Formats: sequence, C-alpha cells, structure tokens
Amino acid sequence: MSHRLPHSLATRRASACSLLGAAWLVACGGGSPDGNTGGPQQLPGTQPSLGVSYTGEGTYYGATGAGACSYDPSPQNLMVAAMNSPQWQNSAVCGMCVEVTGPKGEANKIVVRIVDLCPECKSGDLDLSQEAFAKIADPVMGRVKITWQPVACAVSGPISYKYKDGTSQWWMGVQVRNSRLPVKRVELKEGASYIDLKPESYGYYTLSSPNGRPGPYSFRLTSTTDAQLTEPSVPLSPSTPVQGTQQFP
Repeated sequence: MSHRLPHSLATRRASACSLLGAAWLVACGGGSPDGNTGGPQQLPGTQPSLGVSYTGEGTYYGATGAGACSYDPSPQNLMVAAMNSPQWQNSAVCGMCVEVTGPKGEANKIVVRIVDLCPECKSGDLDLSQEAFAKIADPVMGRVKITWQPVACAVSGPISYKYKDGTSQWWMGVQVRNSRLPVKRVELKEGASYIDLKPESYGYYTLSSPNGRPGPYSFRLTSTTDAQLTEPSVPLSPSTPVQGTQQFP
C-alpha cells in the first residue's frame, strides 16, 4: 500500500531530514541499496525508448524509494515516482524507467524509476518524488502538465532475484531487481518445460509449489518488449538478493 503525505507535511519532513545529516538513514527510513534501489542518477537521452509518450499531470509526495513495488528505500537516489492506477498493470511497471518533461522544458528533462502506486492518479499522471518534481517544475505549483516516455534503465551488472520472506520448497515469492527492462512474465523451469508464476500487485511473482525442492531454480523472464532471457541456477536465499548472470540487452 502506498502512503502519501500532504504536500505541506511532505515538505516539512524533507526539511527536517536535510538537517539530520548522517542520522538521515535512521530517522527518515533509509536503508542499504540492493539490486533495484539506487545507483547513480540516469541521464535523459542515453537509453532507447520502449514505447509511446504519454501526457498527464505531475504531482509530488514524500517518496523514500519504497512503496507498493516492495522495494527498499533508496535515500541515495530519490529520482523515483508512483504510477497511476490505470497504467499500473498489476505492478508490471515496477522498476521501469521513464523520461519526464515538465514546465521547465527539455533542458531539464529527468529520468525516474517507478517504485510505487498512486491509486488516485488518472491515466497519464505520475506522482513524483519532491526531488524529481523540483527539477522539472517549481514545487509551489504543486500540479503541472507533464509528458513522459518509458525508456530502458541504465543499470550495471546482471539482474538480481529477491525471494520473499517465507519462500521454501513449498511456496515461492520472487521479485526481479536491477533489470534493464520492465518484466511482465516470470516462469520456473520444471523438467523440460516452464510454468508461469502468478504476478502479484505488490511486485512479486508467486507459486504454490516450486518443485517441492529448496532450489536452485531456473527462471525464464519476459520483458514488456517481449525480450526473453533464461537464468539457469538461482539458489534459494530469502534473506538477501541473489545476483544472477544475465541481463537484457
């Protein structure tokens, strides 16, 4: 569930956090990056587009990098946003990067990563972090016209896999992180064939009986652009993300 702050409260919280210095990580919900949380900010125009452009309204909230996608907070990179409900696609947009243009024009275009859901937002709308909104518009405006387009993410290294707490040989919940492309389908290999995991609205894919064995598991991923990759051996490690060996081109 997404928890939004009124803009006045969000602004006060951001100001307080900026005064905390090194204590920010504890007091304001920070955490360690792992897989899909953080890294250097992406420069607009450096990655290929993944689809058509959309127009809508841009707002802002007190983002931490966490939210409905079940990612960890990313205090070192708050260029993030929440997707509107009509385009949420049952969380398939989680981790997707989008280039956003606002009133400040093309020269101040930004790239944000989708980490949350904005239930009240209409199709075409994005609820940006305060930091992201300030780069494309004056924060006092509160609500502005925007144009945005999905683009590939400038990630480094291979995809990683985060197992949900409680995953065992009897039940599986797995999340794909650090993907260059948004993922719409996750399959588990069983024998010579693959079976679909169920996409959940909170950013994980689940299966009631993963072979009846505790791993390692072989996954096949399909992106929203229909690109595919196969990861042959991912050990079960519920406590920390597991780095794979593959990445979408």
